[in-house]
Amino acid sequence: MRRAAPRSIKDDTKLPMRTAVAAVIILIFIPAVMALGMLVWNDRQYYIVSMLMILLSSVPFVLKFESRKPQARELVVLAVMTALAVAGRGAFFMLQQFKPVVAIVIITGIAFGGEAGFIVGACSGFVSNIFFGQGPWTPWQMFGFGIIGFLAGVLYKKGMLKRDLVSICVFGGLSTFVIYGLLLDTASLFMFSSNITWKALLASYASGLVFNAIHASATVIFLLLLTNPMLDKLDRIKTKFGLLET
Repeated sequence: MRRAAPRSIKDDTKLPMRTAVAAVIILIFIPAVMALGMLVWNDRQYYIVSMLMILLSSVPFVLKFESRKPQARELVVLAVMTALAVAGRGAFFMLQQFKPVVAIVIITGIAFGGEAGFIVGACSGFVSNIFFGQGPWTPWQMFGFGIIGFLAGVLYKKGMLKRDLVSICVFGGLSTFVIYGLLLDTASLFMFSSNITWKALLASYASGLVFNAIHASATVIFLLLLTNPMLDKLDRIKTKFGLLET
């Protein structure tokens, strides 16, 4: 009797095509929109730039539902994660740079995928600035929060980011300090100085070291407090309702 050929095991670490589309949109089209706002509109149309970024970041998220319509509860989950990030930023408004936004965005990316992580990060930056003040810095903050959420989801899917507190906290601290910190320091130079030189750029980075270190430390602290309880609850929601499967 011939033995049946073994079934191929599905590679859970393989990224779907929509993630490649998301990477193109996030790494090419969204920076192009930001450059348009900075170079052509002279940072005066930041509301338009912010809305275009939200629309573009919605495209890869919508691609999750290429075979079915999204359920209202799936959109509600992302709205709740965005609201938590906005409320957390507001709750710690007296402590400069000590905010839980990046931690919540990372948890979203791990739980629901990079596409969801980016859109929650981008929306959190835009909505929270309704209270903190909109300006030409808003698109940069949206991109900074969003790209960290996207990377968290992609690296977790690929198995490069392990689901343990040490790995997640190291990723959170480094990404906040290096990605978000350097991105916003660079933005500050472009927004408030007409003298763009390497010396000015290094001075901008040096002046932001303390603020970036505080922000990174806050991300690590909030990840230590929130990761396990939030991921456990989000896992139960995903299992019960089959939401936002990555």
